[in-house]
Amino acid sequence: MFTYIRSLTEKIKSSEKGQGMVEYALIIAFVAAVAIWAFSEEGVGSAVTSAFSNASEKVVEANDATNNVGK
Repeated sequence: MFTYIRSLTEKIKSSEKGQGMVEYALIIAFVAAVAIWAFSEEGVGSAVTSAFSNASEKVVEANDATNNVGK
C-alpha cells in the first residue's frame, strides 16, 4: 500500500500541476483531521453539547418561571 502511494506521489511530483494537487490534498487532509478532532468526544464536541444542554435547561427554567408568575 505504501509503495503504491509512494509511486503515485512520485508521479504527481514530476509535474507542476501535481504539486498544486498535492498541496490541496494536504490542506484537505488537515481540515478533515481538525474537523474530526473538533467533533469527537475529546475535542470541542463535548463542550458544544454541554453548552447547548445548559442553554436548553435555562430556557425551560425561564419558561416554567414565567408560567408560574400569575398563579
